[in-house]
Amino acid sequence: MPTEEPMTINERRKYLKLMLPRYRVADRTERSRLLTEMQTVTTLERKSLIRLLNQPTLERQPRQRQRGTTYNHHFDDALRILAETLDYICAERLQPALLELAEHLAAHQELELTPELAHQLKHASISTVRRHLAHLNQDQPRLPRARPRRDRQAARTIPMRRIPWDEAAPGHLETDLVHHGGDTAAGDYVYTLQMVDVATGWSERVAVFGRSQRAMEAGFRRIQARIPFAILEIHPDNGSEFLNHHLIRFFHTTVKGVTLSRSRPYHKNDNRIVEQKNHTLVRAFFGDARLDTLAHQQLLDQLYDKMWQYYNLFQPVLHLAEKQRDEKAGVIRFRRRWDVARTPLERLCATAAIDEACKARLHALRAQINPRQLRAEIYALREQLFDLPLARYPQDRWLIPDTDDRADLT
Repeated sequence: MPTEEPMTINERRKYLKLMLPRYRVADRTERSRLLTEMQTVTTLERKSLIRLLNQPTLERQPRQRQRGTTYNHHFDDALRILAETLDYICAERLQPALLELAEHLAAHQELELTPELAHQLKHASISTVRRHLAHLNQDQPRLPRARPRRDRQAARTIPMRRIPWDEAAPGHLETDLVHHGGDTAAGDYVYTLQMVDVATGWSERVAVFGRSQRAMEAGFRRIQARIPFAILEIHPDNGSEFLNHHLIRFFHTTVKGVTLSRSRPYHKNDNRIVEQKNHTLVRAFFGDARLDTLAHQQLLDQLYDKMWQYYNLFQPVLHLAEKQRDEKAGVIRFRRRWDVARTPLERLCATAAIDEACKARLHALRAQINPRQLRAEIYALREQLFDLPLARYPQDRWLIPDTDDRADLT
């Protein structure tokens, strides 16, 4: 009874326990036939089966001699640097990029790459990387990101839909606006306009001051000028900052042939990819801090320019490769399988969305950047952003003053 999926060790032992009584009472010819059958089912060698069946018990015995060390301290030191360079991403995303990133850092004199270390990085499995990351004592622990808290007619003309998870063509961009108003929505403050490509994971962010028509148009123009592939679809939520006559007319005039769509009301999962990036690439960095001056907006744009390089050119991302619906006893579950982690640049270059000259230009840009230094610059700019003074809240003049203040006012 061979199966497409090989047996686990425990499944083999269980099967051999069932076959053992028949094997012991059989004659020589029957034993040979049973061994052939067990060899087909378990895929074990014939001598291994005979050795197991002649043991006093089929229970698994503890190992008598421990294995030697395969990955030495040089591997741990290199893994610590590589994990820090990519901001301590998970093993599933880090493992496919180990050797290439090590070679890149070696070219920038950040890492000494020996042939033995290169061999270990190439052949280390995801489980090995996960296990070593768990016990590594980080010399430079991950920096804390978040700080403590301090017209519908136009929409009806836009169809509602969800961009398919298996969309293969770059250019279908989920879009959202993140508020940086802090504890109050009074007055003008900075917003983050973010657009994420579903097919490649390519992400674009710009800071806009306020959400007026001019501010939003200026933000979209900056993204359009920088994004290396054609925009085919813009997919925001139902916010009025996107779905108004001025912005809809602007989209159709500046992006030829663009398709506009929107998510269903109260269905945030229709914009699931950009919502996830809102958390990991915006809120995790800035929390709910209020940013309400032009200096905040200009410095945030400088930071986003560096994040554009770091997250699009260096950080591998996982993509959903297969999703199956499984229903048992009235309970519906989805089984998901993810592909090998690759950077948005690698995913983009694997498509026909950009020409060879553009690919060469992006790879040349990546080759001259030190990702470890770039990450340090991102966190340094983030600290500068929090040190900038805030504007006076406009609603302060409406607060009821204390008794001494009332005397001053009169």
